[in-house]
Amino acid sequence: MDTPLPILDPTPQGPEELHTGGIAGHPKGLSNLFFAELWERFSYYGMRALLTLFMVAPMAAGGLGFDQVKAASVYGNYVMSSYMLCILGGFIADNFIGARRAVLIGGFIITLGHFTLTLNSLPTFYAGLILVAVGTGLLKPSISTLVGGLYARGDARRDAGFSLFYMGINIGAFAAPLVTGYLAQDEGFKQILVGWGLDPLHSWHWGFGAAGVGMTLGMLVYVRRLNWIRHIGEAPDAQEPRPWLPLVLVATGTFVLLYLMMQSDRKDSFLVPFINRSFSFIWQPIPYVWLAYTIYSLPILVVLYFGVLRKDEDSKRIAAIGVFFIAAVLFWAVFEQAGTSLTLFADELTRNEAFGRPYPSAWFQSVNSFFVIALAPVFAWLWVTLSTRQPSVALKFVFGLIFLGLSFALMVPAAQATVAGKVSPWWLIGVYFLQTLGEMCLSPVGLSTMSKLAPARLTGLIMGVWFLATSLGNKLSGTLSEDFSSKDPVALSHFFSNQAIVVGIVAVVLLALVPWVRHLMGTEDH
Repeated sequence: MDTPLPILDPTPQGPEELHTGGIAGHPKGLSNLFFAELWERFSYYGMRALLTLFMVAPMAAGGLGFDQVKAASVYGNYVMSSYMLCILGGFIADNFIGARRAVLIGGFIITLGHFTLTLNSLPTFYAGLILVAVGTGLLKPSISTLVGGLYARGDARRDAGFSLFYMGINIGAFAAPLVTGYLAQDEGFKQILVGWGLDPLHSWHWGFGAAGVGMTLGMLVYVRRLNWIRHIGEAPDAQEPRPWLPLVLVATGTFVLLYLMMQSDRKDSFLVPFINRSFSFIWQPIPYVWLAYTIYSLPILVVLYFGVLRKDEDSKRIAAIGVFFIAAVLFWAVFEQAGTSLTLFADELTRNEAFGRPYPSAWFQSVNSFFVIALAPVFAWLWVTLSTRQPSVALKFVFGLIFLGLSFALMVPAAQATVAGKVSPWWLIGVYFLQTLGEMCLSPVGLSTMSKLAPARLTGLIMGVWFLATSLGNKLSGTLSEDFSSKDPVALSHFFSNQAIVVGIVAVVLLALVPWVRHLMGTEDH
């Protein structure tokens, strides 16, 4: 589950009455942003819970009838775009329209996208995904910026404020699949539609519509209480020159990277010129997948360059950030298969019933958020209690990868058990529990570490890099899930075991690098 972006050195200004009077003595604006983000995440995770299932469902069952490979590709490209566009969206908010207006515009675009998904056609399906991704890119970094802007530099309430905000995220993410899954999949609701004289095959679109309603509620709350945050998130002064050239560069870089990653899905080849011995050009075919291999390998080169060849302190910190970036990409690549391979496992290979009554397979998407809500206070208490004795940041990342690897290792016997038919839901619940333990070790720790390690002149860029790690990890999750096979238990067990082994190897490598990474971090580590 995602976490809010920390803001560095906030210095809010404005009427004193806005600095208190909110939830538990926090600024009034926190409750506005809390509920706006709750409903925005409700819409996002409500739609995500249905996305893969809707794409692979036969057209006779109201779905799109995509094969699994195509569905995984579309899913990976969508979630990748949602996070990658945060870099561009954050730049536009900071330099052109302000965070407060970016949230409003982004929320409107997201709402339009969800309601576009309620229309029963392929063009509106793709248009809806594009709108939601664009709107998320504007809203997500900006709403976290606003939360940070509520607190003055050194305000003791700041960490608690972000914890409350994070709770809103997970409440929305917990409730959404329960609602949208019921509307889209439950046979009882389909019978209600029949009773209303409506086509039950369109139940998927009722689920997408519920996500749109959630986003609408979030925007209504936001607009109604906009006065509570009037002192933060302003657009830059109209007299200041706008950075048009950097905007063009950021936009071009973002869309070129998106294009190259989407092209890597192609199964054919492109021609690249090589110089032969006679110094003439010859054209050789290169598979498109090498685009992805090249992009994923670049962070390794960054780590080697800044960590080995450069000796200044800023370079060392950038190298440490590169190490955490690589670990985060791998973590999200496996973790985010909750929306693809684990969703398909829940739908096709799990006994989805309790007390003799069936329930929608999309409901499993709520389990992670439930565990986050339950475990976040435990981990917060643990780190505070351990104080200077707590593990280093690098070691916490190792623990995160270990728990993640164990989660997919647990799926190996579950996959083997499908030989006898559908398996118990407790397998998936165990997987999500282990993954949440890993998330608590890596995600909030990673966000905090990025803010500490970022050189002063590169703070915004480094936070964008963290979003990029999430983006590339989500893309890789879609690519990996293409090999999921519900028909062959042996192949399925290999699917899970191979990924568990890779994660385990990376965890061992990172464990060996812990002393070096701590050296790179200098005094910022424990």
